[in-house]
Amino acid sequence: MQENLLPREKLQTKGANALSNEELIALILGSGTRDCGVFELSRHISEYLSSVASLPTMDSLRKIHGLGTVKASQILACLELSNRYILSAKAVSVVSPEDLLSRLAGLKFEERERFVVVTLNSANYVIDVHEVTSGLVNQAPIHPREAFVKAIKDNAVSVIFAHNHPSGSTEPSEQDYAITRVLCAAGKVLQIPVIDHIIVGKGGYTSLCRENPEIFERSF
Repeated sequence: MQENLLPREKLQTKGANALSNEELIALILGSGTRDCGVFELSRHISEYLSSVASLPTMDSLRKIHGLGTVKASQILACLELSNRYILSAKAVSVVSPEDLLSRLAGLKFEERERFVVVTLNSANYVIDVHEVTSGLVNQAPIHPREAFVKAIKDNAVSVIFAHNHPSGSTEPSEQDYAITRVLCAAGKVLQIPVIDHIIVGKGGYTSLCRENPEIFERSF
């Protein structure tokens, strides 16, 4: 029955999106060890990766029971490859916040708040992702001039702002809403509309445009 498919068979029949984190890790590992089966080991790795606030090191991975140097190297290689892909210049057409999640995923590992601007062309394709500023553990000071200078250089038609909450929560603060209103007002003057402000955390993400669309001049 399909419910009992192994990860490789499940991927072939249903696609990678149908696999759990543990199943994906099991596919990467290929097998377990004498001390730990592949699914138990995958569960340990998944729990560890979900709990850390920064990208793991070889030493930190080796502390996971049953994970040796070879398999830890496989995990690190996959994480590094994903990081390079996320930061690549591959064209992405943005029609919803979800289309940006791969490009913004690295923010959730940051220990300090980072604020970035995603510049878009007239077809809503990503031109680039620029860091605007980075700050303290719980705040990154933003000035509209700094926020839009890259957008002007890129000849952007619109922009999306994003920042992380090191606490892991994606609940917008009053300060988040205040800076969003300021940035939207500046974008209106510059004729570079802000179409969303996305908050990223270990628990997921929040789109302020979905929460409060009336703040924004236009949306997706």
